[in-house]
Formats: sequence, structure tokens, C-alpha cells
Amino acid sequence: MANKFTDSLNALWQYPLPHHILSRAIYKATRIQARPVKNALIRAAIRHFDIDMSIAAEQDLDAYPHFNAFFTRALRADARPLCQGPDEIASPVDGAISQVGTINEGRIIQAKGHDYSLDALVGGYRHLRKEFDGGEFATIYLSPRDYHRIHMPIKGTLREAVYIPGRLFSVNAATTRAIPGLFARNERLVTIFETELGPMAVILVAAIFVAGIETVWSGNFGDEMFRKFQHWNHATNPHLPQVTLDKGEEMGRFNMGSTVILLFGKDTMRWNERLEEGSKVEMGEALGVIQR
Repeated sequence: MANKFTDSLNALWQYPLPHHILSRAIYKATRIQARPVKNALIRAAIRHFDIDMSIAAEQDLDAYPHFNAFFTRALRADARPLCQGPDEIASPVDGAISQVGTINEGRIIQAKGHDYSLDALVGGYRHLRKEFDGGEFATIYLSPRDYHRIHMPIKGTLREAVYIPGRLFSVNAATTRAIPGLFARNERLVTIFETELGPMAVILVAAIFVAGIETVWSGNFGDEMFRKFQHWNHATNPHLPQVTLDKGEEMGRFNMGSTVILLFGKDTMRWNERLEEGSKVEMGEALGVIQR
């Protein structure tokens, strides 16, 4: 009961906040290039979040032009081995499993006692609900200490993308337990890839102070404070790039931490049995296997 009360208080103060204005301010602050300021921010983050710089590709703090470059730093080539089994599905990020399981009757588990609509998550597109209902989902939370680049779980070709504006509530465990439909309320980018399993969704969910979602094909979605709902596909928008990415290849990044949601179609894959709420995962490790 105490935890439920604490969670509710943690969520309550977030409702009246001007989420996008605050996030825009953080966006600018994390790009200050004055060496004393940006190095102080970097050192404070390393201490506060216990960030392991030994696995960073660049360990010289002076080499980062601003805090965001540090936050989205690359890792050493040997830091995150990619699972090599042809049927293995790789984790796209470092983080912790928030929830994992099956999408039942268009509902996805958010936390104990909470679920939310697949329809709402993907922007109300019926064809996407049809493709993923009855399939599998995994929600992975990235903390501020984690590696913040996002990689492909399996090889795929970009088919369509949906940008959905929304709030910017925190996505930490306490808020996830307290705010109904959190992931379908926050700003997010839904990317759909065609793979050997059929469609796969990699959904990048923004959060408070984290409006900077970026992809390798379209740049930074944090450059506009109030971006409108947008839907791109090759049938209606010839400007959507032809993008095919291999397993493990970078597809995007968060300019501050947040959440990735993976969706797969029915009877196409199965999750690793060890995965449960709170399980730590690293980019490249096997989350599941293709079901042939």
C-alpha cells in the first residue's frame, strides 16, 4: 500500500509540468560547448549514475563537444558482442525488461494491474493492430547510466514510420506502475520493418527531458518542440528512404534515456525463458529465437 501511495505521488507532480518546454531547455543545455560547463556536467553524470567509461570508445572527456555527445557515446567494438546464431534475436539496447509477453486481444501489459491498447500505441492504424495482435512484445527501459544507441534485433527493411506527439511523462518503474496507458500517451516514433519473420515494430518512446529521438535515416526528432502527427510509407511518400539494416546495425538513439518497445507477429518468435520484469539486458545478447 505504501509503495502504491509513493508511486501515485511520484506521478502526480508530473501532470501539471510543461513537459515540452522543460525538455527543450534540457535539449539546449546538453549541447552547451563551453568546456568547463560541459565537462562538469559529464563528470557529475559519471559520478551520480556510476557510468562505466572503461567500455566507451572515447574515454577522453575533452573529446566530447557537449554533454549529449557523451550521453550518446559509442562503445568499444568488443564491449557488446552480437549473438551469432542465425535464429537468435538480439537485444536492441542496454536496459532492463519492464514487461515481456504476448499481446492478448489487442492489450499489452504495462505493469502489474495495468495494460494498454495496441491500437493506441501504434497510432490507431488497424493494419498494424492486425499484424501484431496475438504476437509478442518486450518493453525495455533505458536508465541514464545505460548505452543510448539503438540497434536492430534482426535484419529488416524499413516499411513505414509513424511519429505520434504526446506527453513526456517519466518512464521509470514507479511512473509506469502509476500512470495508466503511459506508453500510449507519451511522444513516440513507431518504426515498422519487414523481416524474415514478417513485420517487426521497434517503437522509441520519449520521456520527460527526453524529446530527442533520432534515427539514422531521418535525423533528430528533437529539433522541433511541437512536431505534428506524421505517417510515412513508400506507397504514399516516395521521400521515405529505402533503408535496410543488418542485425546489430545502429538504427537510432535517444538524446537522453527512455524506452524501446519491440513487437513481433503471432507465432513468429519466442522469448528467452530467463526474461522477466527487472531482467538486465545488454545490446547484442539473445532475447529470443525465431520460431520456424
